Amino acid sequence: MNKESWDELQHMLVEIRSWEKEQKDIWFWEKLGRLPFMLLDKVTPRVIQNKINEVVNELGSYVQTGGRYLISEPRTVKLVEQLWRESGDPEAARYDSVTLGQIGEHVPISVMMAAADQLSDQGTRLATVQGASIGIGGIFTLAADIPAILGLCLKIIQEIALCHGYDPSIHEERIFAVKCLQFSSSDIVGKKAILEELSHYGRPESQVAVMSQLQGWREVMAAYRDNFGWKKLFQLIPVAGLAFGAFINRGMLRDTAEAAHMLYRKRRILERLGGLAEEA
Repeated sequence: MNKESWDELQHMLVEIRSWEKEQKDIWFWEKLGRLPFMLLDKVTPRVIQNKINEVVNELGSYVQTGGRYLISEPRTVKLVEQLWRESGDPEAARYDSVTLGQIGEHVPISVMMAAADQLSDQGTRLATVQGASIGIGGIFTLAADIPAILGLCLKIIQEIALCHGYDPSIHEERIFAVKCLQFSSSDIVGKKAILEELSHYGRPESQVAVMSQLQGWREVMAAYRDNFGWKKLFQLIPVAGLAFGAFINRGMLRDTAEAAHMLYRKRRILERLGGLAEEA
């Protein structure tokens, strides 16, 4: 039984589609910033190049086996359960404890959003502190920052997936998580392509298409690496990197969380609309 009416779900969908339209262009400075960062490849120390390659390999491992980025499902599910009970919804009292499947089936989307917002705020604060602490060393600590921010981004995506009732330990859901990560750092062409790929996610024919897009891990992560752009350029300066690192990592985590919010919420809305259509 859906918690929202057809009109309520349609209104939520309109908000998400409005956000999708806003993604049709990227900031001028971000376009400009990719050029100097690509040139940095020629002068970047080998240790950082190796660290980037390590990140690429870790991402491939994450999709295939779960990697090191899996988070605590019980803690996140408990948060959703707590917020559901605090919302005053009488249906929450029917359950002694809530499972992931029950979240997807019974928890109102407004509660999912509240839980995801709370976790995103926590993740953003952590990314800010991490960016400042690592950024103080400039280029000498940048090698540690790249896998750290990637790990934080994957962590928040998985937490938001759990908030919406999706299991990030499933192979298909790990693919969706990577597409969210890729979307948050893509340019206009990439974002349009990803939105199209994910518009019918869950159907057998769409799974084949998405899998084919993820066969070349180095191609996928090359785009992610290049799209750091100017965001990491100024972090190469020692001491000044503290301020830049905090600002940059905060923005990257926030952008990633926003993309995950919208993409997972859209999936849940479309699934519930489909359920209402079947009942009609």
